[in-house]
Amino acid sequence: MNEREDSLPPRDISDNAAEEARSAPPPETELDEDDRLKPQFVRIVIAHAEAGQHEEARERIGRLHPADIADLFELSDSDERQLLAAVLGDMLSADVLAEMNDYVREELLDLLAPEQVAELAAELDTDDAVAIIEDMEVDEQQAVLRAMEPEDRAAIENALSFPEETAGRMMQREYVAVPEHVTVGDVIDRLREDGDMTTDFWEIYIVDPMHRPVGTCQLSWILRTPRDIAISDVMKREQTLIPVDMDQEEVALRFQKYALISAAVVDDAGRLVGMITVDDIVHIIQEEAGEDILRLSGAGEGDINEPIRETYSARVRWLIANLGTALVASSIIGFFGGAIEEMVALAVLMPIVAGVGGNAGTQTLAVTVRALAMNQLTDSNSWRSIFREMKIALLNGGTIALIAGTATALWFSNPGLGVVIAAAMVVNIFVAGVAGVAIPLLLEKLDQDPAVASSIFVTMTTDSMGFLAFLGLAVASGLTTL
Repeated sequence: MNEREDSLPPRDISDNAAEEARSAPPPETELDEDDRLKPQFVRIVIAHAEAGQHEEARERIGRLHPADIADLFELSDSDERQLLAAVLGDMLSADVLAEMNDYVREELLDLLAPEQVAELAAELDTDDAVAIIEDMEVDEQQAVLRAMEPEDRAAIENALSFPEETAGRMMQREYVAVPEHVTVGDVIDRLREDGDMTTDFWEIYIVDPMHRPVGTCQLSWILRTPRDIAISDVMKREQTLIPVDMDQEEVALRFQKYALISAAVVDDAGRLVGMITVDDIVHIIQEEAGEDILRLSGAGEGDINEPIRETYSARVRWLIANLGTALVASSIIGFFGGAIEEMVALAVLMPIVAGVGGNAGTQTLAVTVRALAMNQLTDSNSWRSIFREMKIALLNGGTIALIAGTATALWFSNPGLGVVIAAAMVVNIFVAGVAGVAIPLLLEKLDQDPAVASSIFVTMTTDSMGFLAFLGLAVASGLTTL
């Protein structure tokens, strides 16, 4: 990690960029109707920076929310990001880094000294600080930790000791807890007097002498209750506790199911060790949903800021696997090569059978993977879901078979061929429906991620079965021979 430099090497500034920076009027608003930075605003800020008009650039950026400043960096090229970082100086705050894309943030952190990163991390809650530090190289991470205050360092090291994507890694260690015997007045006085208390919280936790949570109390209840009432008489004893080792996806599901704003995190002994708030859950839901979609397509992390080498590595493995499964379908076509030569119409029609079946399987697969991710599909209703998809597949298959069979019979003036493709459609769409739900369920039983491997097996099944059903029925009906 290099020391941040006060100035960057001079760059070639075009006359157009400098002129645009000088003459650009202040926009009425920096954001469009979708709350995205306007392209004109991004160009003007970068032009100011390139023209050396740093104060003008800072003045325009200073009107932005930290999340929008993070967007500004993500919308800029790599060399422009370095220039913007140098221009912003102390305006590149911890809040901006916390909102930033992981790859962009990692690039900027390489420009900062360990002491600067430690100072920025100390300004954040532990969950946000961990998000900044956890992706750094081990030696850089240790350098930053050594530069932190002992208390902050201990909290970060404790968080990093938990596995990634667990409640322990994402929880916030700043929370408010009080014993059962205090009054509402005692709680209010403490909230007013404790200067080190976390600034953002919606409820306090009531704990027993072993520091185990026994209830919660919302701030609104405290404000409406007389001071002399015991906090134990106001608190709600029913609460949702999050085990420290729970996967973040399960945490998000609990927040969604029970409409939580925040929740206490407990260790193996049931002691309160932190809390998770709904703002963190919003990020988790977005992240997990995006991961499932990208895994289904084999597109890696799917981040446009991801280095090309990493994107290539993730995608090429998937394409090689698809190449292997495609050979299975090709071998079936090869087996029926003589039949295809005898009746060229088969070569024209068989991709239709495989393609429609593949789309039907993808529909079912998407619904099943989502249901598994949302805990809507479990052992209790798996067979019901399979039978449901069978019925839907038969209805879809019958409808498509009627259309495809009639069109084929009329186009080729061959009723027998129309019957064959209609029957093949019914068979393949039915198989697609069953495979789309059964394969993810089987992978789930085998403790494999259904989102990662399901699509490749479903595609292989629908392609192979489509060719086999259509060509096999054509031979069996006497339309052609092997």
